[in-house]
Amino acid sequence: MNDFTRAYAQQLDKQDPLASYREEFYLPEDGIYMDGNSLGLLSKRAERTLLESLADWKELGIDGWMSGRHPWFNLSEELASLNAPLIGGKSEEVMVTGSTTVNLHQLVASFFKPEGKRTKILADALTFPSDIYALKSQLELRGLDPVEHLVQVDSPDGRFLVEDDLIAAMTDEIALIVLPTVLYRSGQILDMPRLAKAAYERGILIGFDACHSVGAIPHDFHEWGVDFAYWCNYKHLNGGPGTVGGLFVHERHFGTTPGLAGWFGSRKDKQFDMNHTMTPAEHAGAFQIGTPHVMSLAPQLGALEMFNEVGMEAIRQKSLALTTYMMDLIEEMLAPHGFFIGSPTDTRQRGAHLSLEHPEAARICKALKEHRIIPDFRAPNIIRLAPVALYNTFTDVYDVIVTLKKIMDDKEYEAFENVREVVA
Repeated sequence: MNDFTRAYAQQLDKQDPLASYREEFYLPEDGIYMDGNSLGLLSKRAERTLLESLADWKELGIDGWMSGRHPWFNLSEELASLNAPLIGGKSEEVMVTGSTTVNLHQLVASFFKPEGKRTKILADALTFPSDIYALKSQLELRGLDPVEHLVQVDSPDGRFLVEDDLIAAMTDEIALIVLPTVLYRSGQILDMPRLAKAAYERGILIGFDACHSVGAIPHDFHEWGVDFAYWCNYKHLNGGPGTVGGLFVHERHFGTTPGLAGWFGSRKDKQFDMNHTMTPAEHAGAFQIGTPHVMSLAPQLGALEMFNEVGMEAIRQKSLALTTYMMDLIEEMLAPHGFFIGSPTDTRQRGAHLSLEHPEAARICKALKEHRIIPDFRAPNIIRLAPVALYNTFTDVYDVIVTLKKIMDDKEYEAFENVREVVA
């Protein structure tokens, strides 16, 4: 690419087959949203389905469980069917329930079975902190010292992981592996099929944290042989702040006793028998625990409609076009200002956001917000920018980088303290 004009960006927008979906979202007035990898924007469809469930509560009261527009009793299963194509699983292998960390606790409690030499969990040094907190907690609950029994594979550069290193760490002492699909800082995509195959060959169960990939890249968890996965639905899937998460359990594990039992994991026709002996669901529904948060589930009905209409291949194609265009602009316009692109250049390894590193990152983010551009900061020096396929444009990308150039040229960032806000 060698045309660095705004007119060129506008021409790319005219050729965009997904352009009409931008009108589906509530966009910030006179601003540009680049933080969809942390919290996706509200869509009009998500608003509609939330209001429908509110109306069911208003009009039907408790009868909303079975007689509403989207009956609450089976709402998690309905959403699982919408979620399944996005992660490459069968509907019965997916459940929309809990939250990211609660689901991780459930899955580790169910599948981590230390015995003999196999008493360790394998993770990595770059994963999201909440995952590590949960893994350490699960080890401690079994009387195992996390210092000895949690193996974290290091990164050679603090940005990326090397699959060869991860596979080398799959020793006969490892009972369970938990890794991210996409690294939350750099946006690196791990080679999930290769890692799942290596784990299977060594007799180790493997699960993935898909928070930064679901809704951004295609998956094929069932065919890849992934044992389990879990994710949030509020980032790329635009389900709303704190919305209910998702989990995947490969069908070969159906019948596994849930490590954390609760009555919504019951077989539906047995749940209201009120027996003190649980009859678990015969699919991924067994890993539910408590009553679903209906008003947090409801927006997902509308939000997920669009993903199933468009398909993940089309979303991925535009996402890569946006991030590639952004990288070209950064190299052209920001070269004198000491930025480093800490995300993979290889499109096969790059997720849906770019990590732009700079020593003054925190104050640069604050300056961007003064221009009504919403970025994302990650300590100590990362500006994450996520041009989202369904609602961001090439012109958005152009305007963000031009604004960054102005902030750096005029040293506008010096007006701010170089420390993060409470919520970064």
